[in-house]
Amino acid sequence: MANIVIIGTQWGDEGKGKIVDLLAADADVVVRFQGGNNAGHTMVVNGEQTISHLVPSGILQGKMCLIGNGVVVDPGVLIEEMDYLSGKGVACEPENLMVSERAQVIMPYHKEIDKAREKQKGKDKIGTTGRGIGPAYEDKATRRGVRFADLIDPEVFNRKLADILPEKNFYLEHYFHEAPMSREAIAEEYSAMARRLAPHVTDASVVVNSAMAAGRKVLFEGAQGTHLDIDHGTYPFVTSSNTVSGNACCGAGVGPTRIDGVLGVVKAYTTRVGAGPFPSELFDAVGDYMQEKGAEFGATTGRRRRCGWLDMVILNNAVRLNGLTGLAITKLDVLGGLKELKICIGYRYKGKIMDTFPANLHVLAECEPVYETIDGWEEDISGIDRYDRLPDKVRRYLDRIEALSGVPVQIISVGPQRNQTMVLQNPLG
Repeated sequence: MANIVIIGTQWGDEGKGKIVDLLAADADVVVRFQGGNNAGHTMVVNGEQTISHLVPSGILQGKMCLIGNGVVVDPGVLIEEMDYLSGKGVACEPENLMVSERAQVIMPYHKEIDKAREKQKGKDKIGTTGRGIGPAYEDKATRRGVRFADLIDPEVFNRKLADILPEKNFYLEHYFHEAPMSREAIAEEYSAMARRLAPHVTDASVVVNSAMAAGRKVLFEGAQGTHLDIDHGTYPFVTSSNTVSGNACCGAGVGPTRIDGVLGVVKAYTTRVGAGPFPSELFDAVGDYMQEKGAEFGATTGRRRRCGWLDMVILNNAVRLNGLTGLAITKLDVLGGLKELKICIGYRYKGKIMDTFPANLHVLAECEPVYETIDGWEEDISGIDRYDRLPDKVRRYLDRIEALSGVPVQIISVGPQRNQTMVLQNPLG
C-alpha cells in the first residue's frame, strides 16, 4: 500500500500531469487538493494531447478522481471539461469523478474583480490568469464563500448570493468603475449548473479515507509549483493557495500519517510564466533554444515561458519544504544538443554566497547565480527507454542532481508520451 503526493518543485509547468497520468496506472484513486483552473496539466497518449484544468490527471487511466475541498472550482469550467473529456470517450460519471461538498465555488464576480485589479495595476500587475482564483480564496478566508454544499441547495445559494452581491457590485462600480452584475442572471446560470453537478458532489474526505482503509493506493495531485506557494514562494508573485505537500492533507481531508511518500517533479531546466524573480533566467540564444525545443507555452494561458538553467537553490528549498522522497526529472531530452550545461548551486549577494532562498524580493533581485559547469550531450535521447542506454554525460547530469539534492531520481522523462519514460523505482511500490 502506498499513498503518494505529487508536487511541483519549481514555479509550475514541470510536467506533473504526465507523471500523475503515468503513475495512475498503478493507483486506485487520484485526488486534486489545491488550486483551480489557473493550472493546466498536459497529457499525451498515443500521440493525442489532452489538457485538464480541474479534473485530476488520473481520469485518462479510468481511475476514481476526486476534487478536494482545497480546490476552488469554477462550475462552468468543470462542466466544459467534463464534456470535452466525454467527447474523447473518457468517462466522467458520478462514480468516477466527484467533487468535495466543501470545495469553494468561483463566482462570476470573482473573475470580474480579478481582471479589474490586473487592469488597474497596469505594468505592476502580478500576472494572474484572471480566472477568479485569488478573490475566491479571499472569500473563503473571510468566511463569505459559496461551497458546493451551498450551491446545490437553492435556498442557501440564493440567500448567500443576495447577501454578498451588493458589496461586490459596489466594489466593481465605485472602485474599478466597471459594470455591476445581475443577481438574477447569476442565479439562473448557477442553478442550472448546480443541477448538472449535484450527482457528483460528495464528502470527498470520507471517500478517500475509506479507500485508504481498504488498502487502495492514492495519488494526491498538486497544481502549480512549490515556489508559487502563498507562504513559501516568491510572494507576492505567487498563487493564492498552499502548493506544498503538507496541504495535501488539508486540501483532501486526510491525516498526515496517511502519506507514505512525496515525489517532486523537476524539469531538467527551469521555467516560469508571468512576472516575478527568476535568478537563473537566460536572455540569450540558449534560453531561446530551450523555449523553442521545449515548446514552452503555458497550458492554461498560452503565455511564453521564461527559461533558465536548473536552479538547485530552489530545488533544495523544495526538498526541505515538501519532505521529498523521490524526484521525477522531466524534459531531459530538451537539453540534447547543448555542448555545455550549467547548474545554479548558489546565489552571490553582496560578495557572499547564499545557498538558501531569500524571502526578501529586493535581496533576490540583486542575487547573481553561481554556476557549476558540466558537459552537455549531442545525442537525441527521446527514443531511449532504459537508464543504462543513456549516454554517460546524461547519467552524469542526473547523478549530479541526486548528489546536490540528496534525493534519489525515481523517474526520468525524455518526451511527452507515456512510453518516453523510465521508471527506475515506482513510488507506489
